[in-house]
Amino acid sequence: MGEAAGSTPATGRPRPPFSPVISLLTVSSIWDAQLNAGLRELGLTTRKYGLLAHLQATPGISFSELARRSQITVQTAHTAVKTLAADGLVEDATAHAGAASDLRVTAQGAATLAEADARLAALDVVFAQGVPELSQALRGLHEQPFGENLQGS
Repeated sequence: MGEAAGSTPATGRPRPPFSPVISLLTVSSIWDAQLNAGLRELGLTTRKYGLLAHLQATPGISFSELARRSQITVQTAHTAVKTLAADGLVEDATAHAGAASDLRVTAQGAATLAEADARLAALDVVFAQGVPELSQALRGLHEQPFGENLQGS
């Protein structure tokens, strides 16, 4: 069995104390890699998947609002949407200078998003079956991690 926190492993150096942040980052990295592998086959990344989901949920969303919801810059949102449009997943019904954008998911984008959702759902089942308590504890944290404690950090 593994060493207890603070004990001295075979290296002779004391182990650092348990960190829930490091533990969560480690677990997150493992599952992020799993999700990325499934999305890559669809030509998506986690960022593109998130953007596509926002666009489908809010047709006509502005670049500013899309950037805010995705926690990216407006410039990055423009670049990502251009890529999604080049891939045939998104269209801008008003794409001309000076006009507000009217961003919409195409039929191909909706089909790709549905497949990505199915792949995510399959991963969610595996995760929830493996660690049901953690799965339940994480519910809602992506929307409001810790109230105002982390805002602006």
